[in-house]
Amino acid sequence: MSDTIAIVGAGHAAGELASALRQGGHEGRIVMVGEERWLPYQRPPLSKGYLSSAGEIDGLYLRPQATFDGARIEFIGATRVVSIDRAGKALVLSDGMRLAYDRLAIATGTRVRRLATVDAARADVAPNVHYLRSFDDLVRLRPQFVAGRHVTIVGGGYIGLEVASAAVKQALSVTVLEAAARVLARVTAPEISAFYEQLHRTAGVDLRTGVAVRGFEFDADGRVTAVRCRPAGAADDFLVATDLVVVGIGVVPNSELAAAAGLAVNDGIVVDETTRTSDPDIVAAGDCTRHPNAIVGRDVRLESVPNAVEQARAAAATLCGQARPYRTVPWFWSDQYDLKLQMVGLSHGYDRLVLRGDPALRSFTAFYLHDGLVVAADCVGRPKEFMLSKRIVAARVPASPESLADESFDLKSLVPANEAIRS
Repeated sequence: MSDTIAIVGAGHAAGELASALRQGGHEGRIVMVGEERWLPYQRPPLSKGYLSSAGEIDGLYLRPQATFDGARIEFIGATRVVSIDRAGKALVLSDGMRLAYDRLAIATGTRVRRLATVDAARADVAPNVHYLRSFDDLVRLRPQFVAGRHVTIVGGGYIGLEVASAAVKQALSVTVLEAAARVLARVTAPEISAFYEQLHRTAGVDLRTGVAVRGFEFDADGRVTAVRCRPAGAADDFLVATDLVVVGIGVVPNSELAAAAGLAVNDGIVVDETTRTSDPDIVAAGDCTRHPNAIVGRDVRLESVPNAVEQARAAAATLCGQARPYRTVPWFWSDQYDLKLQMVGLSHGYDRLVLRGDPALRSFTAFYLHDGLVVAADCVGRPKEFMLSKRIVAARVPASPESLADESFDLKSLVPANEAIRS
């Protein structure tokens, strides 16, 4: 009896899910449908090394075509899923075809958040205004990423700051405009924000916080020549002349398809701890999902490669009849200049921050505590402490601030015995 599993999406989660299905013993048909023409590929390098290199898409693929072919995984690219017919168990595709399925996985990921200025529609079609989410976005941006030009980056989150560091490396003049009072405000403590603000300013970046982008100035050819801004509390705008603009103001989950099909959605597709949606024949994985996380104690939607990979594997296990709870500790990373920031856990709601090491030496760890428990850590240039921090946060162990701050204190002593064995 045929058992077709269709996967909506062809990003990191989709590629991992398809491969894990075969590894888990699924013998039926597997079909991925993606809006881009590319096989599943890595996105993080787009705002890191690939922006300042001539790398091609082949170096980003999760697996080559031959591997998918060998695993009998079909790929339908450059095709959008218009709707999910749950009653008829079929996907309606943008080319008019219907793809029947027995069970379905949704891995639609996210899309960039667009600007909301009065002239945003005009800016969207300007040849020198860029968002950076796909390889095609990178192909459009790289020819303009030229030494001596001035790039204005809207947004002081991971993407904005990574693009800024790549631009400095390429000898561009850089301005970063962040609407919040500090960079990385959504994910880090003020002390970490201050460190990265100083890092970028020392590198020559004109970094301005508390500045809202209000619109743009255009030339006769429709190119943006300046960004119109207003500082918080000010009455007047000012202009930042520029050669190109890169916008990085966050992402939005692609959950509309699921919502239209009647699945539960709440800032992401709602799934249980085994990745099942409100339809038992449909699972979902990756950035588009909101799932219960036992480690942080609440429902979360995570935007990270580690989450996409681990949740995809959990979804494959569920579809293969080997359901297991998805309980991975959240972790993230960011490369800026010669420094790697590695973050584990979610720091929201922390009541104590402890610094271990000296930020002035560009090597330190920031531990976030809540009610005496270590709930998150940010490690700058400390990969060994990051690996220990992952285990400490996962175990939700108590620790004294004095011990954490003391670099002679052995962090391994905080790792539970069973965790130490697994490490």
